[in-house]
Amino acid sequence: MKNIILILAIIQLSFSCSPQKKCETSLNTINNDFKIHNEFKTYFDSCQVNGSIVIFDNSKKEWIVSDTIEIKKETLPASTFKIINLLIALETKTIKDENEIVKWIGKTDTIKYGNRPEIYHDMTVKEAFKVSAGWVFIELAKKIGKEEYKKYLSKCSYGNLNLTEKDDDFWNFGSFGISPINQVEFLKKLYDNKLPFSKRNIDIVKKVMISEQVNEYTISAKTGWTRENDTNTGWWVGYLKTKNNTYFFATRLLQSRIKNRDDFGSCRKEITKKIFKELQIIN
Repeated sequence: MKNIILILAIIQLSFSCSPQKKCETSLNTINNDFKIHNEFKTYFDSCQVNGSIVIFDNSKKEWIVSDTIEIKKETLPASTFKIINLLIALETKTIKDENEIVKWIGKTDTIKYGNRPEIYHDMTVKEAFKVSAGWVFIELAKKIGKEEYKKYLSKCSYGNLNLTEKDDDFWNFGSFGISPINQVEFLKKLYDNKLPFSKRNIDIVKKVMISEQVNEYTISAKTGWTRENDTNTGWWVGYLKTKNNTYFFATRLLQSRIKNRDDFGSCRKEITKKIFKELQIIN
């Protein structure tokens, strides 16, 4: 009976993803097993959020997921988009490298983006990635243009390609969206150097993504958070590399702004690490 449920879940995921053919192809090429952990819900419940997680075990070629519905729903990627945004900025020669300095524009919409005085100064693109200074990547987006974005996003099979948002930061507002499983597919291709970018530019982005290094593991990742449509949409996506394996992950939290808990930001990483511990990936 368990095997039948498992097979039905895989079929449901394959035929429900958007676009359908892309998701079928990805699952058929890198998926040998698909494990559903409904018990992961308790971690999200503890933070009073709706959430999902997708993990891909690179050694076993195995998907580990919290569910089969939420992991294929597309929402705004928020600042996790900085990963592919940096790749595109490098590839289009909008910037020469991660150390290029972007001049502070002098003002920003603090109602729309929140008041963060600590990021209002000239800074390198690398620093902007680390501290998630959105204004820097908006300035890069103005130079890149949506036609270039659409071209690269299409080549990378990243998101729903809906760039109808009139403002430049379509990753924070509007109808652009990506699912957790699509995030992991993209990260896997990045890790394997199978994206339409030069190896030099991919190596730069991989280096910039490193966010945590301890004896046991290294995490290369990016957080994201947007408050569009009265909803906190929070992400933590990336990959965790141990001595013997690599695990790609995408965790997404959704919370009504009515609740708006103070620990929403910290819950993204806390939930992910608790699940890694439960799976005995880390101690």
